[in-house]
Amino acid sequence: MPQSAELTVGQLSARSGAAVSTLHFYEQRGLIHSRRTAGNQRRYSRDTLRRVAFVRAAQRVGMPLKDIAAALAALPDGRVPTRGDWATLSATWRAALNDRIERLQRLRDNLDDCIGCGCLSLDRCALANPDDELATSGPGAPRL
Repeated sequence: MPQSAELTVGQLSARSGAAVSTLHFYEQRGLIHSRRTAGNQRRYSRDTLRRVAFVRAAQRVGMPLKDIAAALAALPDGRVPTRGDWATLSATWRAALNDRIERLQRLRDNLDDCIGCGCLSLDRCALANPDDELATSGPGAPRL
């Protein structure tokens, strides 16, 4: 049986591992595109499989959809991301990922004090009151 040049949303879902609702969401965000048949059914070109894989890989490393959409928009129309595209993007995303990792490590390290406290209201709480910034507001609960 010859392969169709296009995939239905169900076929794309089965092949990519992404839920149909996720594919619809990606399409709403402009990450993937379909054409509509005379019966108003979505049809995706086969290269959409690689675009979905690209989006999912970028999401797994923590990239926001807006950044992924911008990266895909920079590609010429009709071209799927290549290994070179991924290498270029991963290099540009590295700084953002390193910054996020550093912020998460600081958050993790500051949690130790809060676990024992339980109320997040102590003047030394690194989450509710970083560097005791609220001390200048006087006693009490200035944020309530």
